[in-house]
Amino acid sequence: MTTLAPSADTARAHGGPDSDPSSQESGAGGTGNSHDEKKPHGKMLHPVVMTIWVVLAAVALTYLIDAGQFERKDKLVVPGTYHVVPKTQSVATLFAPAVTQSTPQQAAPASLVSAFVAVPNGLIKNAPLIFMVMFVGGMFGVMRKTGVVDAGIDRLLQLTAGNVYMLAPLLMVLIGLGSTLLGFISEYLVIIPMVMVLARRLGLSNLFAVGLVAIAAKVGYIASVTNPLSLAVAQPIVGVPLFSGIAMRIGVFVVFLTLGILYLLVHVRRSGYRRATAQASLQEHPQVKLSGRHKATLVVLAIAAAMLVIGTRELRWGNVELSAFYVLISIVTAAVGRLDSRSAADAFVDGMKGMILAGLLIGLAASVELILQNSLVLDTLIDHFTRLARGQSAVWVANGLMAVQMVLDVFIPSVSGKAAVSMPIIGPIAQLSGVSGQTSVLAFVLGGGLTNLVTPTSGMLLAYLATARVGFGQWLKFILPLFVVLLLLSGGALALAVWTGY
Repeated sequence: MTTLAPSADTARAHGGPDSDPSSQESGAGGTGNSHDEKKPHGKMLHPVVMTIWVVLAAVALTYLIDAGQFERKDKLVVPGTYHVVPKTQSVATLFAPAVTQSTPQQAAPASLVSAFVAVPNGLIKNAPLIFMVMFVGGMFGVMRKTGVVDAGIDRLLQLTAGNVYMLAPLLMVLIGLGSTLLGFISEYLVIIPMVMVLARRLGLSNLFAVGLVAIAAKVGYIASVTNPLSLAVAQPIVGVPLFSGIAMRIGVFVVFLTLGILYLLVHVRRSGYRRATAQASLQEHPQVKLSGRHKATLVVLAIAAAMLVIGTRELRWGNVELSAFYVLISIVTAAVGRLDSRSAADAFVDGMKGMILAGLLIGLAASVELILQNSLVLDTLIDHFTRLARGQSAVWVANGLMAVQMVLDVFIPSVSGKAAVSMPIIGPIAQLSGVSGQTSVLAFVLGGGLTNLVTPTSGMLLAYLATARVGFGQWLKFILPLFVVLLLLSGGALALAVWTGY
C-alpha cells in the first residue's frame, strides 16, 4: 500500500511517512504500543505471495480430482446430469509450453503456463470491480485533500467525547444494515480509510478499523435479511418467494451482530484502550470547527450516499456504474472543496495508488476459480460435496448443506455464481430429506457468509485487509474465535429451522 512520492495529506491518509508514529506497522497498521511496534513483520507472508500459493494449490487439485461436468440451462446447473470427462493424467502436462485446453470430450489438468495466464485473466474477469475499488481510493484521496475527513472525524470525536464504546456499535449497526438489506460489501472499502483515521485518533490499531467494518459487513451477508445478491438467485431456484422467510434471518442478524459488536469491544479493552487516556489525548488536539466549505462537502457526501442506495437498489447499478459515480463524486467534491484542478488530480491518483494491492488481490482470487473451471474439476467438487449430504436426518442434511456451501465458497467466491451452480442440486436433496426450500436458502447464506470471514480466496476480504495494511495471518488469529462461535450458532439456527418447519 506504499505510494510513490505521496502528498503529505495522502501520506497521512494511508499511513505514509507523515502519519502518526504509532501507525508505522507494516502488517497491522499500528496499535499504539511499543510491543507491537517491535514485532518482526518481515516474517509475515505477503498477501500476494499467499494468494499465489493458493493458485498453485488449485493447479495441484486439477491433477488429483477427476474432471466432470453438469449440463447447464440458462447458466443454471441441471440436477442429475453430472458425468465424468476423460482426462489426460500425464504429469508432463504440468510443463506444457502452452495453455492447456479442456473440452466436453477431453479434459486436461492445468499447466504452469495455464496458472500464470489465469492471473491476468482473473484481473480481466474482475476488471469492473478492480477499477471500482481503485476509483474508491481516488475518491477518498480527494475527500482527504479537502480536509473534510479529518475535520469531520475530529468533530465526531468531540461530540462523543472519544467514547469508542458508543462509536463502534453505532457504526457497526449502520454498516451491517447496509450489507444485510442492500447487499453492500465493496462499497465499504471507502469507509476503511476513514475508520483508520478515527482509530488513530483514539490510539487504536488498523486491526480495529478493519474489524469494525469487516465484522459488520460480513455478518450482514451471513444473515442476508433482504440481500438481493444472495436471495434474488437462490430463492427462486428452490421455489420460494423472493425475500420470504425474513423473520428467521432478522433473528440471525440481531444475534450475530450483537456478538460481533461485543467481540470487537472486548478486543478494544484487551488491547489496552482506556477511555480517559483517549480523551486526554484528544484534548491535546486543537478544537476543530467545520467550515462552510466542509459543511457543503458533507452535504455532497450525504447526497452521494442516498444516490448510492437508490442506484444499487432501484437502478441496478453494477461495478461499472459505481466506478463512474465515484469519479463524478470526486469531481463534485473537489469543486465544492475548492481544490484546484492539479491538486485534485494528484489526490485522486495518489488515492488510486493506495488501492493497487487490493485490486491485484481481487484478480488473483478470481484466478483460482478460473483454473478449476477450465480444467473441469469444479463440477466434480460440487457433485462430491453434495453427495455427502444425502441420506442423513433432516438436521444433519441442513448442516451438511451449510458445510457444502462453506467449502464451495472457497472455490466460487461469487455469491450469485455459487447460487446458480449449487442451489439447483441442493434444492432437490433438501426436499428429499425433509428440509424445506427456505431452510436450504438459510444454509446457503449462512455457509457462504461464514467462509467469507476467513477464506484467502475472497477478493473482497483481501481487499479490506490490504486497504488497512493488516496481514491475513493476523486477521485469522483475531477472527477465528468469533468464527467458531458463529459457526456453532449457525448449526443451531439450522436445527431450529428444521424443527419449527421454517
